[in-house]
Amino acid sequence: MFMTDKSFILSLFAVIGLILLCCPVAAADAISTIHSGNTVFIGEQGLDVSAAMDGDSIIGWWASGAAISSSSPDAIISVPNSASFSIYPTDFQTHTGTWYHLSALNKANGTAFIVVDPYLDIKIEDTTVSTDVTNKWVPTDDELQFRIDTNLVQMMQRTNVNYVPVTIKVRGPDGTLLNALMSKSGQTTALVDYQVNTNPKYTGAIWGTSNRATYPTGTYSVWAECNVNTMKDNYGQAGKTISNTVTVLNQDQNPLIGNKAYVTNPTTAITTVTSRIPTTAATTVVTTTNPVTSVSTPVVTTLIETPPAATTVPVTTSVPTTHTPGFGIALVVLSLIVGLGVCLQRK
Repeated sequence: MFMTDKSFILSLFAVIGLILLCCPVAAADAISTIHSGNTVFIGEQGLDVSAAMDGDSIIGWWASGAAISSSSPDAIISVPNSASFSIYPTDFQTHTGTWYHLSALNKANGTAFIVVDPYLDIKIEDTTVSTDVTNKWVPTDDELQFRIDTNLVQMMQRTNVNYVPVTIKVRGPDGTLLNALMSKSGQTTALVDYQVNTNPKYTGAIWGTSNRATYPTGTYSVWAECNVNTMKDNYGQAGKTISNTVTVLNQDQNPLIGNKAYVTNPTTAITTVTSRIPTTAATTVVTTTNPVTSVSTPVVTTLIETPPAATTVPVTTSVPTTHTPGFGIALVVLSLIVGLGVCLQRK
């Protein structure tokens, strides 16, 4: 009876162990199982390409423009274990594109998969003012989101793959690495294995900068990583499986205000106004800077030229226009008549 119970318990543990072993494999199986024509990325390891090989054990690659049906492949790789195959950079970095599974005669026997060089990029956007603030600054109380650009979403071609896990890394001014961010409303978003299912992918406003206890002022470093099928470990190049690192300065005021070259100077403001009014500018120059003849000379010249013109006009118009021709003779005749009349009266 004891042996029976012991056998039952051992059998139960064996079943539980098998279940535990199978569960993680099943979870990773979808994103590592490749069918004919699926896209695979340089750096992926442990892929099950059995369905893509159709029983063949060799794959071949032809350079662009080569006649696949009549020429030999430009590169050949053996696939001894189709249930665990890796796209190592040393084999595939210079041979991207379509790979074919080959027959025993090294002839293309169908499409196996398409090898692609991955890329991954991240940007920071201020949703409060709808502005890209990558490598710039943000004022207190604004909310931020991330924009992820990547071709890794092509993994969703694989059966039952609905997203690609990408981890967003945020390092604070004191060196602390944040695993989650909190929005202004208090909602927390995990940054580890963030689900990317579109390109580009916008996270939405997940980072509220106003919480000074959690997000002190200073420069934050941000980057993204993807280690699906250990691709980052095998191909950890910036811009590929790891994005370039970007920054954002979180502080209370525009950092340019601290630069004297950007401070508004009242004296400068007055000078600017004066330069826009020619009359005022000319008067100021004469009074303070150059009181000598260089400025006063044109003024004197103008005053001297004006009087002669005014004097000449009345002299010319007064003589000819106020007397008619023969007026002097008439005066003489009139004087003689008056004189003759006076003489006659005396007699």
